[in-house]
Amino acid sequence: MASYTVEEINNLLKGELVGNTTQKIEGPEQLRKAKPHHITFIGSTKYLKYWDESEASAVLVNDILSLEPGENRAIIKVKNADLAMAQVLELFNPPAPVFESDIHPTAVIHDTAKIGEGCKIGPNCYVGKDVVLGNGVVLYPNVCIFDETIIGDHTVAWSGTVIRERCIIGSHCIFHTNVSIGADGFGYRPSDDGQGLVKIPQIGNVIIGHYVEIGANSCVDRAKFSSTIIGDGSKIDNLVQIGHNSVMGRSCIMAGHSGLAGSVTLGDGVIIGGAASIKDHTTIHSGATVGAGSGVVGDVEAGKTVLGYPAQDSRDMLKQWVAMRRLTKK
Repeated sequence: MASYTVEEINNLLKGELVGNTTQKIEGPEQLRKAKPHHITFIGSTKYLKYWDESEASAVLVNDILSLEPGENRAIIKVKNADLAMAQVLELFNPPAPVFESDIHPTAVIHDTAKIGEGCKIGPNCYVGKDVVLGNGVVLYPNVCIFDETIIGDHTVAWSGTVIRERCIIGSHCIFHTNVSIGADGFGYRPSDDGQGLVKIPQIGNVIIGHYVEIGANSCVDRAKFSSTIIGDGSKIDNLVQIGHNSVMGRSCIMAGHSGLAGSVTLGDGVIIGGAASIKDHTTIHSGATVGAGSGVVGDVEAGKTVLGYPAQDSRDMLKQWVAMRRLTKK
């Protein structure tokens, strides 16, 4: 088990060390669950009161907060405790699951597939016709990559992930368990006789940029024609739905249970809160934020924050909520 002195951790973070401890640090832990061998963090004044009762020997704090270390305890002051904790987590990050062989004998790989250097392909994977895997791609057990898909260097697909035919995936992406990329978009129209529904063929694909991360059980549907696009650096939580022909800009965030209907456009840096839903053919411009549980039915201006159902300017919606609360108290 790895362990570090508080001085070694501070040297990594380039913070300001206040106090000291002889206790070796063996990992990070929540403030109220920490034991003496743990380091914890405080990023907000509301958690300062728990420091005295915590058993942690060291704590990361935002440098604007005032805190005393106490006996045989240390404080590391940093500009951003959340980002500093991310560095500490990397220190203690356990190794990835072991591959006994680079390509497991139960993997099915088409003769025409091109496999880059250093790829690892686990048991029961399927790699189809004319697939191209870049260098260092990792496919954990039971991943399926269908025909003519291209995957860039050092992308990782965890078990159960399915990437359908003709998709294009960038480098350094992470797809967590059971991600679906390139399934048919949801397209139906009533039949002429009114007796049923006609399925609209979905003949496009999905294009995903570099450094994209998609959480477990999320779906990115293929386009009806052209492409569904996820921009570089975007991060998508678990249980997210992205509809056909949607286009997501760079460094967007979508929290769990949120969804984009078909042909939604997100600019760069858009944030979609948990369980928010975005109507089809809607544009949310760069830097905008959609609050959790909101329903967006019209375009959102750049940099604007919207809340509610239907979503509107956050300040207007908050005023409405306050007014409604006053009415209920009368």
